[in-house]
Amino acid sequence: MRLPGTRYQEHGWEQVRKLLGHCSLQAFRQIEMHHVLDPAQHAALLDAYTDAVAASLRLNARNARGEAEGNSYGESVYELSLGLLYELQAQTAYWTAFVLAMAAEHTRSGAFWHDAAAEGVLRKKVNDMYATLRDKVDADNYMVATGRECSPNKIYTYRMLDTAYREISGLFAAWEQHAAQVGAILGRPLAGTPIEVRQLKSISACKAEWIIRWSESQAQFGGSPGPLHTKSKRFASLKNSPDKIAVLLAEIGDYEELSANMDSADDGLGEAGEAAAWLEDYWRVMGESEQAEASGQPHDEDRILAAPLPDDDVEAVAEDTHLESGEAADSAELAVEQARAGELSLPLRYLELARAAQETGSWTVRMMRDESLPIRLAVYHKLLGADDDTYPDAWLDPATGELPTLQQLAVLDQISMPTLRKRRNEAIARLQTAGAR
Repeated sequence: MRLPGTRYQEHGWEQVRKLLGHCSLQAFRQIEMHHVLDPAQHAALLDAYTDAVAASLRLNARNARGEAEGNSYGESVYELSLGLLYELQAQTAYWTAFVLAMAAEHTRSGAFWHDAAAEGVLRKKVNDMYATLRDKVDADNYMVATGRECSPNKIYTYRMLDTAYREISGLFAAWEQHAAQVGAILGRPLAGTPIEVRQLKSISACKAEWIIRWSESQAQFGGSPGPLHTKSKRFASLKNSPDKIAVLLAEIGDYEELSANMDSADDGLGEAGEAAAWLEDYWRVMGESEQAEASGQPHDEDRILAAPLPDDDVEAVAEDTHLESGEAADSAELAVEQARAGELSLPLRYLELARAAQETGSWTVRMMRDESLPIRLAVYHKLLGADDDTYPDAWLDPATGELPTLQQLAVLDQISMPTLRKRRNEAIARLQTAGAR
């Protein structure tokens, strides 16, 4: 299932779940799990857990599961897993719920994490933590992408309807073997091949009434009640709301159709429009500055871009620039940065040299002084494209001669792709607002 802004609702989730579960079990053998019993240690335990799982994920990055396709946006299972791990540090309520569940299990079973036979219990608790976090992350990014309200429960509802559609589609495809249930879904006895079998080519063609009748028929044909007909109140209102179901089905279908090649469309059309709007403001500001200078009036230095440094000056000021920007890293931080760059086949000192090559006096850098370097490069990537003559060589991936991809920038910043896009778009919005003043 694809929805605006979401990354974790597609086919790759099962492998993401398994990889995070596997790496979590390895991490539990390395960290002080008894600290789940001490609330004062929960934050420190999260840090230790994150470091241990991140290290384990990197060891699995090049195996078959890590390199497997995680979604239709080109993100691998490893990239999605690492992104969700770092989201856990930003949304600590999910970690708190996990450690409280671990402490409750300890009350019943003692230090069960030492028992090899309890691996299933550990995996279940890890799965629950990441499954709920996944829906929160996707709901947040859905709201950013669409401007519409969305909750994790609504994401869950979308997924239920998508699953129901696929179940119905399978029944229709094999209607002869499931004639009684297909007839119950269509609301009539079958007399030959039902035309709906040929018409149901996408979720957009699925009718809300079919979803309701399918759920109702599950008790008879599937052995257990369907999602709309259980004792749970989660979907109870939907079975009497076909109009609401129809709207949700249509939204899934419309987006899946529009996003068949979403990444290229986003980079080539949508982003180009936003870039043009911002660049128009930029040239207007530059024109006003030039007019002010020609008339002898003082110009507002905060509203213009400083000229780029000559290439032969970049290395001479690199070290001072690094220190003056307040982003100097100690040797341990540099080692971590180099490890991340190495994983992406970038030069080991990529972040260090790219940071030094920034134009410290420019208006854009001053406006984005609170953003990380990968976010700044993502802004340029969107506004000017991956390949522009104004980019310093230190910013470019030697393998392509272009800026790193958005996926690479997200890994360099240790955030998920949706978070990178959200922060990039927020930075661009600030530039647009400032340029319009």
